[in-house]
Amino acid sequence: MKEYILSIDQGTTSIRAIFFNHDGDIVSVYAKEFAQFYPDSGWVEQDPMEMWAVTGEVIEKAMAKSNIKEEEIIAIGITNQRETSIVWDKNTGEPVYNAIVWQDRRTAEYCDQLKADDPEIEGAVRNKTGLMIDSYFSGTKVKWILDNVEGARERAEKGDLLFGNVDTWIMWKLTDGKTHATDYSNASRTLMYNINDLKWDEELLKVFDVPANMLPKVQESSSHFGVTAKIFKRAIPITGDAGDQQAATFGQCCFKKGMAKFTYGTAGVMTVNIGDKPFLSNNGLTTTIGWGLNGKVEYLLEAVAFSAGSAIQWLRDEMDMLDESPDSEYFALKTKKVSNCGVYFVPAFTGLCAPYWNSYARAAIVGIERGTTKNNIIRAVLESLGYQTRDMFDAFSEDLGERLSILKVDGGACNNNLLMQFTADIVNVDIERPDNTETTAAGVAYLAGLAVGFWKDQDEIVAKRTVEHVFHPQMDEGLRSDLYKGWKRAINSNLCWANDR
Repeated sequence: MKEYILSIDQGTTSIRAIFFNHDGDIVSVYAKEFAQFYPDSGWVEQDPMEMWAVTGEVIEKAMAKSNIKEEEIIAIGITNQRETSIVWDKNTGEPVYNAIVWQDRRTAEYCDQLKADDPEIEGAVRNKTGLMIDSYFSGTKVKWILDNVEGARERAEKGDLLFGNVDTWIMWKLTDGKTHATDYSNASRTLMYNINDLKWDEELLKVFDVPANMLPKVQESSSHFGVTAKIFKRAIPITGDAGDQQAATFGQCCFKKGMAKFTYGTAGVMTVNIGDKPFLSNNGLTTTIGWGLNGKVEYLLEAVAFSAGSAIQWLRDEMDMLDESPDSEYFALKTKKVSNCGVYFVPAFTGLCAPYWNSYARAAIVGIERGTTKNNIIRAVLESLGYQTRDMFDAFSEDLGERLSILKVDGGACNNNLLMQFTADIVNVDIERPDNTETTAAGVAYLAGLAVGFWKDQDEIVAKRTVEHVFHPQMDEGLRSDLYKGWKRAINSNLCWANDR
């Protein structure tokens, strides 16, 4: 009988159902976008019920596409946009408010006030969680819902409300409310979980005023979470769960200390495996749990650029410069100069993250002249992803005390050859692109499969990974230096504007 692992990849703008066979190959995939809402400046929301409906739809259509039968599905893994926060009534199953998305900045002023009121709080939070006090993370979003939705706090204190990131919500719905759980990787992105002691932290729950009874059970990323009671006619075990970036790191087989990957998704995220002990960055990077497997926890050092693929979507959806996102490479190649005529784009739609950490920065284009064309703008958007990669890469190298020798890449935008070559050039490092760039879904499939013996161990998974292309640096050092100096000027101009509000 044929056997498959199903990955549910709940991304920021779309949901994918992807089936993997024992060779790690994709047998079937179906994806669908869902709505984003922007009710105020810096606010980003989604409808949890739509997420759930789309999840069922993509699973059914992916199965039909390749004639996959329920009895052929051995296990399910869930990977998700992290930090996006949902609060729902455990009795009715109805969300009390829309999901507040990780990009949302509505709690930025609260974070500023918290740090101003207690200058020592940020150090204490970093030591416990590895994170910064920032509206990016889940804790402040949950507090906002409890403080601003009528009756929510009272219902939470009575034990009627549950909290979860998107993985927890989808898992709760799949099991018809029988499983309220998450894994180490997702818990570590909430600002409420102690990554040293591996437990919800009572002091932090008091800081953010979140009742402990709302929180999900935390398990290893590769473990038995429950069985399905919705969508399928039979009970299928859910045995894998990981936040998207941790899943991608696992999918890239970054199993050893010092291995690094960069995901070019909605956001751009770089992670490096730092082993089984956490340490704190001196350069604005966060420390997070990568995964829990076979009684062992692996930690990652991480940096995030809030806007990567979403900047290309902006060109397509809001600016009408592109019919399809992949068209960006065609138009960018029409520019006349490798220097792009001095045009730079800073994609700070919802602020700047590592290594700058400024919630009030907003997107900007600098260096426009009378002869600037839309092709220059498109190229500047693509190049901004490469420049952000350089920012992160340099910060990682300084923290680790050595320069990384290769960077594995994945995510939709990594299929853009111009972007990958420019990134190799501006960072001055080899860029390795695998045959399967759906590494987020692959990673959680591996975690789910390991839990049920579908794959024997990590060595078997490494043996299945193949590389499609390696981009080698080709740019002259003088040009590389000049271009990056221009990027830093653009960033500094943006920060000056943000800080003079």
